[in-house]
Amino acid sequence: MDYEDFLNTLQQVAGISGEQAEHVACFTLQLLARRISKGEAEDLAPRLPEELRSCIEYPGPREKYHLDDFLQRMQQYLAADRPTAEKAAKGIFAALWRAVGTREFADMRAQLPGDFQPLLDDAITSASAPPLEDEQPPARFSLRDFLDRITQRGVERDRALQAAEAVLEVLAMRITGGEVEDLIPLVPRELRPALRRGVARTEGRGSRMSLPEFLDEIAEREGVSRDVALQHARAVLAVLHESIGDEEFSDTVAQLPREYRSMLLLEYA
Repeated sequence: MDYEDFLNTLQQVAGISGEQAEHVACFTLQLLARRISKGEAEDLAPRLPEELRSCIEYPGPREKYHLDDFLQRMQQYLAADRPTAEKAAKGIFAALWRAVGTREFADMRAQLPGDFQPLLDDAITSASAPPLEDEQPPARFSLRDFLDRITQRGVERDRALQAAEAVLEVLAMRITGGEVEDLIPLVPRELRPALRRGVARTEGRGSRMSLPEFLDEIAEREGVSRDVALQHARAVLAVLHESIGDEEFSDTVAQLPREYRSMLLLEYA
């Protein structure tokens, strides 16, 4: 992505002028560089437009601020209210996602606290186009197809999307970040933020969860019982298998304990 495209994305999402976008872009990247590791900043820099690479260089000690601190600093810089600062932050993260790609963006977001995650998801969905690395043949199923297949497995239609998002997010918490990155381009684009949220919550390391804990995490996100969560997990994982194919699904299953296979993945029992 070149500098003009980066600024155009920022302008469109944040609703600011071109001159403002130039100043906001560098300031926000400088602020981000104080929060992420030096190594991650060095990974991001070559993927940014040349005009912005120096903005993400920060030699000082890392700071552990949260979203509220981040937005307060943006408010002060912009001399604006909170909603304006939020829109500007969303714009810069949307442009950053398009510039660095999904994999590097996921690495970056894994270093940010949980209160950043909704803002990052909003930024991704607000971007006018996917990163270049996402410009590839679409997933095997559209979102509608994916949800239709879940419904055919006994999940109520009005709960299918919530079930899909909950199961995929918790699955991404359970397996490694590298495996999740392999899954992301294979599922409908609208479901990818759920996978990214799961990776961010465990920083890509995968969390050891018993099957009851796995189901409880899903149940909490959906507001359903553990028995209903089990039904939804079976349905979503079966459709995931159809969506991503045998080879990739086998790689995913290989990271799950045997108790998962016997209760969730009946064909692997």
